[in-house]
Amino acid sequence: MSDAGRRRPPGKAERTQFNLGRALPFLILAVTAAADVFTPDRERFERLLVAAPALAAVTWSVRGTIGIGLLAMGVRALLHLDRDETLVPELLASEVVLALVTAASAWVSRVRTRYEQDLREVTAVAEVVQRVVLRPLPDRLGRFDLHLLYVAAAAKARIGGDFYEAVRVPGGVRIMLGDVQGKGLGAVETASVLLGTFRATVNTAPDLAALADTLDEGLTRYGGWDPESDAAERFATVVLVELPDDRDIARLLSCGHPAPLIQRGSEVTPVAFADPSLPVNLAGLAESHHRIEEVPFGAGDRILLYTDGVSETRDRAGTFYPLELRLRGWARKPDAELPDILHRDLAAYGIDGLDDDVAALLVVRPPVPVRPAS
Repeated sequence: MSDAGRRRPPGKAERTQFNLGRALPFLILAVTAAADVFTPDRERFERLLVAAPALAAVTWSVRGTIGIGLLAMGVRALLHLDRDETLVPELLASEVVLALVTAASAWVSRVRTRYEQDLREVTAVAEVVQRVVLRPLPDRLGRFDLHLLYVAAAAKARIGGDFYEAVRVPGGVRIMLGDVQGKGLGAVETASVLLGTFRATVNTAPDLAALADTLDEGLTRYGGWDPESDAAERFATVVLVELPDDRDIARLLSCGHPAPLIQRGSEVTPVAFADPSLPVNLAGLAESHHRIEEVPFGAGDRILLYTDGVSETRDRAGTFYPLELRLRGWARKPDAELPDILHRDLAAYGIDGLDDDVAALLVVRPPVPVRPAS
């Protein structure tokens, strides 16, 4: 899977910022002490020492915060060694204030560390959920290479309303890519229902039309099991693809989804769906029918499946992202690099970056290697 679909580790800048944050309380102590000692008129800079434990609470543990607070109290006492004895009551009052600030900072540090621990546990659970709901795709299935871009719009989220799956079945490969109406947890719930239904029936469905029907049925059954869930009230656009092993073709069925792009060299054309089906969970509003399109898909060809988070990204002038034009320009780019290239280009093109879930799956039938003459 492309790096664009994986969680990236913290970068160098993040690690540097974290280390500076831990060093900042000591920097405050050193600068305050130096200013207090070397200022000619002996201004009382020591009052700034209270900032040390307060800042420590942001990055240090409870023990570390208390230690830094005690160190600040020690520095303040040392700065008073050569002062008039009449200032002793003032020193004691200042030390009490500093002790109270240290205690309050220790409590803040405790709350923060508990929150961080809870966040780590929730993040670990979210990573497990992601692998169950949206598991990573293999780089290769049968004769076909797969390269995925997946970005959830919600900050820090790993799963959104866009979904995908690719499964090796007897005689070929079947792929689903879709987009649930709306955002948030309800969209994720609907996506998980559709993914579960697809996985349960993908091997036994006789064709893509039957598979599309099971997606509708799956949402209907789920709504009966959990009437309070809004999953059964949402619809989803879906594109289904079947790639047989024994023929250089691709079969596609669209349930209201943006048309995939077929690329042969620098030529890029959208799949022409003469009669696309209604989105999943809207089929009951009209007579259910599905028409499967069959297109050539030979060695070296690419199919790009994508959601409207790609095609409906707009620039400052309100112009939609020119996906076909971009794909023509990337005809010579290595297949594995295309998701990252698309991700960067979308983020730069959008007026606010990426403000919607984005899923794009590049399916490639690699060229047949030429055997050397014997």
